[in-house]
Amino acid sequence: MKLEEQTQWTQRLAQLYSGAVHDVMRGMGHDNCVLPTHLRPLDPSLKVAGPVWTVSGRTDRTVSRHDSLLGWTTLLSKAPSGHVVVCQPHNQDVALMGELSAETLKNKGVLGYVVDGGCRDTDFILALGFPVFHTFFTPSDIVSRWLPDHYELPVSIGPVTLMTGDFILGDRDGLVVIPQALVAQVIEKTEQVALTENAVREAIRSGVDPVEAYLKYGKF
Repeated sequence: MKLEEQTQWTQRLAQLYSGAVHDVMRGMGHDNCVLPTHLRPLDPSLKVAGPVWTVSGRTDRTVSRHDSLLGWTTLLSKAPSGHVVVCQPHNQDVALMGELSAETLKNKGVLGYVVDGGCRDTDFILALGFPVFHTFFTPSDIVSRWLPDHYELPVSIGPVTLMTGDFILGDRDGLVVIPQALVAQVIEKTEQVALTENAVREAIRSGVDPVEAYLKYGKF
């Protein structure tokens, strides 16, 4: 996908919400698109939207301090601007995001960070306004405990497999993944759904019975 197309779809996706995207994808026969409910936004007021860049890692209690920090800073160095980093750390013990890392990614133009794992330095990240989705908090860090091992390969979070180049939208309701091949179709359909929902909303506000509104618009 060309950069201009990627930017356009990212901007349009950011105007939508996860529930509508899910409904469209389910209607298209792609209902295995929602990441597990234990992934929650650090700041529910922030959305994350854009193309995915994947990374995976592993626990390693034998790695040196230097090698673990070199591995982590290499991850930050590789993360491309205009993407959402999605990390499957295979670890539920240490924080895979913190203040300096969030600052680095934001300054690079990375759009957000989704990790099936821990987060720390919460107040600092909230002050940055950088979108992070995570599963738990802990003060424990990755030093001498964890290493990244693969970049841009498929990763699985719960029942969903993500690939670099797929698109992701996250808000306070959760995270939904759109395969790259479907992104144009899904976004266009969801935009139409949003217009229909606006019409239903106006009908309800004007006193139309909900059954009548549903039968008229086919949506509720």
